[in-house]
Amino acid sequence: MTEYGRGQGPAPWHPEDPLYGDQGWGQQTGDGQTVHGGQGQYYPQQPYQQHQPQQAYGGDWGTGQQPQQPQHPGYGQQMYDQQGYDGSQQYPQGGWDTTGQAPAQAQYPYAADPADPYGTGQNAAYNGEQPDYYDTPGAYPPPEPPGRRRDPEPETDWDPGPDQGEHAFFAGGDDGDEDDEYERDGGRGARRGRGGRKPKKRRSGCACLVLTVIFAAGVGGVGYFGYQFYQDRFASPPDWSGDGNGETVTVVIAKNSGGYAIGRQLKEAGVVESVDAFVAAQTSNPKGKSIQAGAYLLQKHMSAASAVDLLLSPKSRANLTIPEGTRNAKIYKMIDDRLKVPEGTTAKAAKKDYKKLGLPDWALDHPHTKDPLEGFLFPSSYGVAKGQKPDAVLKDMVSRATDMYDELGVEQKAKSLGLDGPWQLITVASLAQAEGTSHDDFRKMAEVVYNRLKPNNPQTYGRLEFDSTYNYVKNQSKINLSLTELRKDDNPYNTYYHKGLPPGPIGNPGEDALKGALDPTHDGWYYFISMDGKTSKFTKTNAEHQKLVDEWNAQQNKD
Repeated sequence: MTEYGRGQGPAPWHPEDPLYGDQGWGQQTGDGQTVHGGQGQYYPQQPYQQHQPQQAYGGDWGTGQQPQQPQHPGYGQQMYDQQGYDGSQQYPQGGWDTTGQAPAQAQYPYAADPADPYGTGQNAAYNGEQPDYYDTPGAYPPPEPPGRRRDPEPETDWDPGPDQGEHAFFAGGDDGDEDDEYERDGGRGARRGRGGRKPKKRRSGCACLVLTVIFAAGVGGVGYFGYQFYQDRFASPPDWSGDGNGETVTVVIAKNSGGYAIGRQLKEAGVVESVDAFVAAQTSNPKGKSIQAGAYLLQKHMSAASAVDLLLSPKSRANLTIPEGTRNAKIYKMIDDRLKVPEGTTAKAAKKDYKKLGLPDWALDHPHTKDPLEGFLFPSSYGVAKGQKPDAVLKDMVSRATDMYDELGVEQKAKSLGLDGPWQLITVASLAQAEGTSHDDFRKMAEVVYNRLKPNNPQTYGRLEFDSTYNYVKNQSKINLSLTELRKDDNPYNTYYHKGLPPGPIGNPGEDALKGALDPTHDGWYYFISMDGKTSKFTKTNAEHQKLVDEWNAQQNKD
């Protein structure tokens, strides 16, 4: 039977240790029992309870009874059982009862041992073995008090192998330092075996090769992006020199395009070598930001500065310009010529796909119209070049018209002018555009239309009697029309025959004609005539108008 305090391992606290003097942890009595001589420490997680005098720790080990002891860890007994500490273990006085509960006895707190700087109060376990405090193999033992003798490290017959001394990463050792920590502590508390350290794992050459490749790829990637960063920040962007290689290309620049958008289009067409070079050239040119939307004739492999200069020059413009009041039939032919397609191609596309070109809802489903797109090919300048499709060009024109109509508010203002809707307002604007000879005429011409539309007017009794409506349906532009012919032709667009407005617009009004239709004069005009073909004269009665007609006829006879 092993006595209390005498384990098989070396005693951690020797009575004759000069660092501790007479503060040893036990003195033997004559009967082989050990009396607690020094001062212990209460367990830090247990509350203080009533203090009572210290008693000797002893008992007859032969009876199978454990000596009476306080609830305090580490005095010749395992602190915890092998199942680990769960907070329910109690340490009774006078033995353990069958219920597992400690008798209600007074607890014995102890002051901290001055020689134990960490306040652990832990001693060597019974039989010389290190206790497993939390039943976890990886738990570390409590720190050693100062001055404690260190046991020599056990020698093993394990050979570290030929890789000894190399870095663990390349030598194939374990990644962690846990084994080294246990080795420094003399193997105490380690659960990996007591006969020696577990041999180190060796990495395969394939794994090292993969890691080396990854490392090299990372270095290469950093180098590449570093080079790119240098090129972007400090080096000049790639750029060609000269005015081009003689190969002409057409570039269509969209509305509201910025420098980078234009640069990308030019680079895709092969005009400039890089977008950055174009943006730099545009920024350095004082007029660089005044580049307009449209079609341009340029050359491939131009320097960025030369491309900017040519875009600012009228010589490079390849736009299709639609004059105000132009009819759709003429616009279709203009588009065919620019696209280099057979005549009639655009007209067929318009007739087939007009509902897919972006017309507003109020512009659809008007019966008896000659062309549902009339009035929606807005007069402006468009980039039209060979290679484009007719429907794409038409869609651009319709979009420009609807944007203008929305901007002017034709849908909201039509009813206030006595019209059924915006469709009739566009028709009035087209009449003013066709009959007017100058921008100053449009407001007065719009008033003539509105006055004649009144069914009870004493001058025309609801008839417009505009030559332009008859010319539209006949696709002509005559000025000397026979009144007898006009009054006999039953055509929806013949305003001499039918009262009110024609079925739809008779051309494409410009912005000034639209504004005139939205804001007519209120002077009582009913008649107009152009004496020189440049200006119009307006009158309020038929008698005044007839005098001007007679004057004009007399002038024509002299010529």
